[in-house]
Amino acid sequence: MSNPCVTCGVCCASFRVDFSVMETQAEGGTVPDGLAVEVTAHTARMRGTDHSPPRCAALTGKLGERVACGIYEWRPSPCREFEAGSEACQRARVRHGLPALEA
Repeated sequence: MSNPCVTCGVCCASFRVDFSVMETQAEGGTVPDGLAVEVTAHTARMRGTDHSPPRCAALTGKLGERVACGIYEWRPSPCREFEAGSEACQRARVRHGLPALEA
């Protein structure tokens, strides 16, 4: 089976993405500063994920058809830890009208 994430992308358009400011370039991390919004002295958020509806500013393409992360190599830890087929993934797919992934 091919990677369903390259045609899905709904995780990037369903959740707020908060992470440590230490992951930003300004603090020695890899997340581009222009895509991070300071929330507190210790927390940053991916730009666009606090909108309603959320959509990460790094996401390109059309949900459910073909998508890509513009900063895949530099994405923050919550994005790295998100698992295709997880409960959160399945909820996001249903929210956007996509069928659940099969195990």
